[in-house]
Amino acid sequence: MGILICEDNMLASKTLSVILEREGYKTETAVDGSEAIALLQKTVYDLVLVDIHLPYHSGLELVKYLRSDLKQKTPVLIVTAFSDPQMQKQAGELGINGYVVKPFNPSEIIKQIRAILKK
Repeated sequence: MGILICEDNMLASKTLSVILEREGYKTETAVDGSEAIALLQKTVYDLVLVDIHLPYHSGLELVKYLRSDLKQKTPVLIVTAFSDPQMQKQAGELGINGYVVKPFNPSEIIKQIRAILKK
């Protein structure tokens, strides 16, 4: 299973990669919205993890691009420091599959990823 991690914080990106790879998932990372778009154009992932705040294109812009331009229904899990209910509502309207607030518990994020991928 291939998972794209879109995260500009290198420590958070590496942490997510290690957690997921220990569970047997294959990961790729993008440090900004432009890099994520380039990867999404050439690869279909089983899941995309997206931070809200990214350089060049926000996480919400990435989800819009994935759904509207690429017409992909790839599951998306938002992983962000923003717990604002309005932000969660906006993300939900774009058709995300989950919303995790940092800092997160590694076992909880794995549990949520497994649930999303089983659907």
